[in-house]
Amino acid sequence: MVGKCPSCGEWNTYVEEIVRKEPSNRRAMGGLETPKAKPLSLSEIEPGEEERIDMHDEELNRVLGGGLVPGSLVLIGGEPGIGKSTLVLQTVLRMPERKILYISGEESARQLKLRADRLGQISNDCLIVCETSLEQIYVHIKNTNPDLVIIDSIQTISTESLESSPGSVAQVRECSAAILRFAKETHTPVLLIGHINKEGSIAGPKVLEHIVDTVLQFEGDQHYMYRILRSIKNRFGSTAELGIYEMRQDGLRQVSNPSELLLNQDHEGMSGVAIASAIEGVRPFLIETQALVSSAVYGNPQRSATGFDIRRMNMLLAVLEKRVGFKLAQKDVFLNIAGG
Repeated sequence: MVGKCPSCGEWNTYVEEIVRKEPSNRRAMGGLETPKAKPLSLSEIEPGEEERIDMHDEELNRVLGGGLVPGSLVLIGGEPGIGKSTLVLQTVLRMPERKILYISGEESARQLKLRADRLGQISNDCLIVCETSLEQIYVHIKNTNPDLVIIDSIQTISTESLESSPGSVAQVRECSAAILRFAKETHTPVLLIGHINKEGSIAGPKVLEHIVDTVLQFEGDQHYMYRILRSIKNRFGSTAELGIYEMRQDGLRQVSNPSELLLNQDHEGMSGVAIASAIEGVRPFLIETQALVSSAVYGNPQRSATGFDIRRMNMLLAVLEKRVGFKLAQKDVFLNIAGG
């Protein structure tokens, strides 16, 4: 605190003023000039449906709600090696009419070239760059002006404004928020690929799932070749749709008829087999259930279920024993859902 002015010698003439630095869009967006938004009333906003970008993948279009919305931020998560990068790469290579910028923070350009050769698809409109700096990514975006941006993965991207290491909570939060501003202000869709932790949820802060418009989970079983793409959050569509793929040597094949993997063909004349119809979204599924009940060989009866919650199976067995009168206390019960 200063009581006396050193220049004029008067007392109590100093007035405190807070100097705030004006935010610069050029610095925050890495050199990209973005228009400033102004408030609009509801009557001034033009109504209409969101334009959709065809991804040339019926399963992916269905899960997204009809296609990719311009200016949207989509997060695709899954276990390591499940096929996230393969799914995204083979999808963008089928879009020759649009310029794609694929930013890889984990793999080299030669590795992506080998994967594209294995998929049997080459596109000159898909540009590959290996970069982990957010500021340099904006420079590449400004120079190429792409129609779609892919970032693989968000945990490898870092900004120079923070001193923490890539993948930390602060870096993931700041980078995803900056990418969201870019997507909304430039109307450019962005696909983010994210890792998951040991619990199976998206790695990083929970705010990452709140920031993005759509969260897609790509999952599967190591004992099966089929993969499921489900929507956990979708601001532009339903979360009840499922996309099913088959992992092959030349990429992922779309499974348009899911009943082909949920039904076995050699069950005629066999007992313990039941087929039921279930609906996920707008598509029906024929599901085959296989059950076996036998006398317990050892003292404790076994309860085994594949593809079904074993706790729910125990509850159903208790209901059957109490209400129907089946004596299942000393029986081994095995339950299997065909297809896993």
